[in-house]
Amino acid sequence: MSLGSTLLLLLGGCGQQDGHGSRVVLAYWEKWTGPEADAMRAVVDDFNASQSRIFVDYSSISQIDHKLMLATAGGVPPDVAGVFARMLPVYSENNALTPLDTLAAEAGIRREQYIDVFWQLCLHRGHLWALPSTPTSTALIWNKKMFREAGLDPEQPPRSLAEFEQFNEKLARHRPDGSLQTIGHLPLGWWDELWGAWFGGKLWDGDKKITTNSPENLAAYRWVESYPKRFGAHDLVAFRDGLGNFASPQNPFFTGRVAMVLQGVWIYTFIKNYAPADFEWGVAAFPSADPERLKDVTVVESDAFVIPTGAKHPKEAFEFIRYLNSQGPMEKLCLGQRKFTPLRAVSDEFLRSHPNPYIAKFIELARSPNAVAVPPLSTWTEYLSDMRIAVDRILAGESTAQAALAMVERREQDVFDRRQVRAQRLGPELARK
Repeated sequence: MSLGSTLLLLLGGCGQQDGHGSRVVLAYWEKWTGPEADAMRAVVDDFNASQSRIFVDYSSISQIDHKLMLATAGGVPPDVAGVFARMLPVYSENNALTPLDTLAAEAGIRREQYIDVFWQLCLHRGHLWALPSTPTSTALIWNKKMFREAGLDPEQPPRSLAEFEQFNEKLARHRPDGSLQTIGHLPLGWWDELWGAWFGGKLWDGDKKITTNSPENLAAYRWVESYPKRFGAHDLVAFRDGLGNFASPQNPFFTGRVAMVLQGVWIYTFIKNYAPADFEWGVAAFPSADPERLKDVTVVESDAFVIPTGAKHPKEAFEFIRYLNSQGPMEKLCLGQRKFTPLRAVSDEFLRSHPNPYIAKFIELARSPNAVAVPPLSTWTEYLSDMRIAVDRILAGESTAQAALAMVERREQDVFDRRQVRAQRLGPELARK
């Protein structure tokens, strides 16, 4: 398909509709589908009914990271888009977003109104590019039945990484042929690249240096390296490859093959939909290597609302985003998606009516000073890919942690240095806006 043909298809989400009188019609693109899309649609309907000046035309868009950049480059962006916060460095450095500093200040929107880490995710190179929508934090989730069967207290999670590995040994079971039947934990999942956080490690120094191979990160991936040494690389890979799909009743956490996982606030929805009716689970901070110094470590992420460069109605678009970031609409959206609000103010009714019995714990973790997110790098896609390859090689026994991390650091430092030439143009471009 040609660029022109693709843009014509995308224009279907940007055109103004008839039948709304003198209203300004905003095109709003969002990545959500299913129940998450339904939750947002209800909030959009509330906004449209609340006033008569603006009408929001809401569209669910797949592969929004690619299509939004394409539409913006072609001069036909939507007025508002819902993106992943990790997309902001790439989009802002490619001049594809409208900075929100002035609009937010004029509206009285301040950092203090938000859980700090989620406001921070919307900043890049000193400017505000988005406002947060539905966030998440991660935690240790454990299977209480498996704890009980292993002689562990089902109400007492491990308090340190050392104790965590003691639990792991007690929870591991082998078949008569020696292969793994169950394991306490398998350090392979959606955050393989961020295990260093539980050891005090960072992947970037915040300035010019990639720090993949720091002592803290090296300690973290030597912990990962201990798994093939203890359980056997071949057996570990075979065990991993035999696990069921996450979004299914065959999820290994639900079937009793893995007792402890690192997962986000959304785990409630998957437990409700796929786990046995009598499934017992608990939530706590995933234990760190130094629980005194590194308490309540959690990986956080957030969705975010942006105004693309070239949007036809930026002021009206921000009025809609401001509405979404007010307490009532935000709580309605997050309750509908079974998540929690990025705002500091949380109503008692939200906590009472939330079906996740551990929602307060996920909020507590998000407020931790040890809440961390992926580094705000426009090179993050490449970095992430290299880290996941490195972890796969470590778990398969094909590389030591030190060699794998050193290779990633060398490659990503080179990628980062080359990308800075483009990023240095951002300042003058902002000054002209």
